[in-house]
Amino acid sequence: MKSKQELKREYKEQPKLAGVFQVKNTVNGKVLLGSSLNLNGPLNSHQFMLKTGHHSNKVLQQEWQEYGVDKFVFEILEVVQVSDDPNFNLKDELTLLEEIWLEKLQPFGERGYNTDIKIRQV
Repeated sequence: MKSKQELKREYKEQPKLAGVFQVKNTVNGKVLLGSSLNLNGPLNSHQFMLKTGHHSNKVLQQEWQEYGVDKFVFEILEVVQVSDDPNFNLKDELTLLEEIWLEKLQPFGERGYNTDIKIRQV
């Protein structure tokens, strides 16, 4: 069995995925679109806030409570493909993915929970 220190070290050494994700209501198709340089953090954070009833997006929280946990899916839509090119910029690539997915899903009003085009989370 691995020690707590070994597990922590392994966790920290895991590559962090940058990309775009969604929290989707499977009843009405509405989505909360987000992005991050470390996808696991925000996905876990959204799940935790919703489960504890403290999500900052009141409409999403209300519908989570109304429809139930099993009517929502947390999905990674696309991961930034890291390149060895010396001109490669992770943040710029993520910005491009954000623009593509915002255009594709338009997660505002009747279609989603987003209230702003800024979707990147820490």
